[in-house]
Amino acid sequence: MKRPLIITIIGWVFITAGTVGIIYHASELAGFFSVPEAPWIFIVRLLAIIGGLFILKGHNWARWLLVVWIVYHVGLSIFHSPTELITHVVIMILVIAGLFHRKSNAYFRHH
Repeated sequence: MKRPLIITIIGWVFITAGTVGIIYHASELAGFFSVPEAPWIFIVRLLAIIGGLFILKGHNWARWLLVVWIVYHVGLSIFHSPTELITHVVIMILVIAGLFHRKSNAYFRHH
């Protein structure tokens, strides 16, 4: 079955977000063992990349990984501005709707 466009978009958004996140936090990651949160920052960004890559290949577990990732990210946004929280909630709704769209469900069922 052909991959739905929404899965391609979501996959590349997560791959890009994870990559940009690693680059953005490079100075913190340079102190990987001396900055306490550095390993967690790296792991969270790496999970976005992994999830994005594997939904492109049709792996259902990766769809669930991205759901957990975006829900976690919304949870972190609670500590930021209301505008940022609302933005992340809207993105979460769009991502989940895209990942569980009728065509997306069929795509993951056939892989």
